[in-house]
Amino acid sequence: MRLASEPLVWVLHASLFRCGAAPLSAGLVTRKMRAAELNLPNLISLGRLLLVPLAAWLIMNGRYGFAFWVLVAAGASDALDGFIAKRFDRRTRLGALLDPVADKTMLVSVYILLGVTQQVLTWLVMLIVLRDVLIVGGFLLIQATVAPKHYGPLYISKINTGVQITFAGFVLARAGLGFEVGWLDLVLSLMVAATTISSGISYLLRWARILAHPEEVL
Repeated sequence: MRLASEPLVWVLHASLFRCGAAPLSAGLVTRKMRAAELNLPNLISLGRLLLVPLAAWLIMNGRYGFAFWVLVAAGASDALDGFIAKRFDRRTRLGALLDPVADKTMLVSVYILLGVTQQVLTWLVMLIVLRDVLIVGGFLLIQATVAPKHYGPLYISKINTGVQITFAGFVLARAGLGFEVGWLDLVLSLMVAATTISSGISYLLRWARILAHPEEVL
């Protein structure tokens, strides 16, 4: 990484010198570049976020099979940027924000559009969106009223995310193959609803405990 960035550093250095600006040290330019936090994992997360409009267009035009592979690519990129960030110590504050935003934007957008195209029950989509709104609203309230702090996801939330991704992928694959809604849709819908409700209640209890006892570490 250092060797790859040094030529760019000296190009910037030379350009500033030709323009009459005070020359910058290579270390200073490198530190400014690192401060931007534009590393490979963050670029992968950004690319996943840019896949959302493509997935939306595919679903709205009934190209569910292609949308399924976009969802698979998004899942693979999520695993890849997480591996790179941990394995090569490329974790940044920007990445900690960008990664979950990209994941949630993709998943919620897919569910909303599957609801619009009547591939998923409307009440289930509303439940998923409501749960996310409550979690985000509670998090912002905590950050505004209690000392700002990072709170990791709950275990039930990880289960809920896995079930939601599984169901979304199943629906896209089923619709892409031209199959009608069947009993498996109902079973998976109930599983998504149960884990979504459990996750939402768990987060509400967490926020309530933090507000009641802000001095405790949860």
